[in-house]
Amino acid sequence: QVQLVESGGGLVQAGGSLRLDCAASGGSFSRYFIGWFRQTHGKEREFVAAISPNGGNTRYADFVQGRFTISRDNAKNTAYLQMKSLKPEDTTVYYCAASQRYFATTMTGYEYWGQGTLVTVSS
Repeated sequence: QVQLVESGGGLVQAGGSLRLDCAASGGSFSRYFIGWFRQTHGKEREFVAAISPNGGNTRYADFVQGRFTISRDNAKNTAYLQMKSLKPEDTTVYYCAASQRYFATTMTGYEYWGQGTLVTVSS
């Protein structure tokens, strides 16, 4: 069973960049699909990006529009979400998630979740 811990959130001005890290422990990280989601209070958790176990395939939500890049370093048991050209509407809590079975773009495809990291983009 894998445990996930996100970090890297914070306050950034519109147009700026942040990199979120998702550190994994307690499992075979290289076997998991990793996804990033975000959730604004009162709304359903929204898919952002996902990456296959060997990093060779990625998927992105339409709203990303080339601004975000998902990657992973299996030797470091860590996945990343590099975010550029951030907008105020990107302000919310970001979560990473892991799945052993599905290359999913919905919450139900993931078994394990981190606690989230807050990103705030000021205008």
